[in-house]
Amino acid sequence: MTCNQIRGEVLLHINQTPYRLCLTLGALAEIESAFGLSELSDLSKRLQKISANDVLILLAALLKGGANPLSPSELMQAKTDPNEVAKAIAQAFAFSDPIP
Repeated sequence: MTCNQIRGEVLLHINQTPYRLCLTLGALAEIESAFGLSELSDLSKRLQKISANDVLILLAALLKGGANPLSPSELMQAKTDPNEVAKAIAQAFAFSDPIP
């Protein structure tokens, strides 16, 4: 499986299967709603301290954005490397940043 980095896609292996993550507008809306934010500008502050449950929410939204929907409950049972998950989430957000 390949990823289109220009589109902001990131590859992550879950249960030894490659999945695409992508921060789309839909993923942002889902994250904003899940975190109870009224403005997108509040997201940066909210992400300064996150829980494992927050990581599951972020990962599920990014997977949906990459056309690989998995629910947080499915992800709870998945075999993943937590460090790789954190890197992939950070990379998906970094790819969306318009400032080089």
